[in-house]
Amino acid sequence: MPFGAEPMTLAEKAYDALRRDIVSGALKPGAPLRMAQLSDRYGMGFSPLREALNRLQAERLVTSVALKGFSVAPLSMAEMWDAKNTRILIESRALRLSIEQGGDEWEAGIVGSLHALLLQAVRGTASEADARALEARHHAFHHALLSACGSGWLMDFFQRLYVESERYRHPMLAPRPGEPARDVQAEHEALAKATLARDADLACALLADHYRRTAQWVERMMTRPGQQADPVGEPIAGSVD
Repeated sequence: MPFGAEPMTLAEKAYDALRRDIVSGALKPGAPLRMAQLSDRYGMGFSPLREALNRLQAERLVTSVALKGFSVAPLSMAEMWDAKNTRILIESRALRLSIEQGGDEWEAGIVGSLHALLLQAVRGTASEADARALEARHHAFHHALLSACGSGWLMDFFQRLYVESERYRHPMLAPRPGEPARDVQAEHEALAKATLARDADLACALLADHYRRTAQWVERMMTRPGQQADPVGEPIAGSVD
């Protein structure tokens, strides 16, 4: 815990653990979330777990049906593209505002977060700790780009859509044989360069292309033989490993 930070409540700990397991795929899409099983899994009582589940339901990571209780929200191609396209709209606006308003501290934040991300990418993701570090630095970089936008609402939407997008991306981070090579870190560097040059049109175009390429890659992975994606957005059959 960072120095001076308030200790997490049990509900916050439950939320953090549940969200991490949903995003990583440890809790599979559509899986029922029974209180007794969750209590055993996380070593917590029903009250903080219920509070966490209600919060995750508001973030659309969990669904609830009367008399059936909570379950992990299903995955669908339509939901994935909706989240990705909405993310492009929100973040493009936030990026333009940041380019207009950001000062030296904002620029330094971008440079520092990019450097940290590139260092961790070189180290790889051989361990769970490395994988978590890479994800944390990836989030920090994208947050830094938008951090001078001056809008709490835009940053709140960024955070929610980031988590929703990670649900689709995270379980598929392992290399796939035959998949065309993609230099994601070069994309990050180009995005940072355009942003620091205050070229809003180019930066927003690179941001949109970065996200759409990821969405297209996820779509290819999820529609391989053995996976089924309904074009109208019904839950995808089979687990996403």
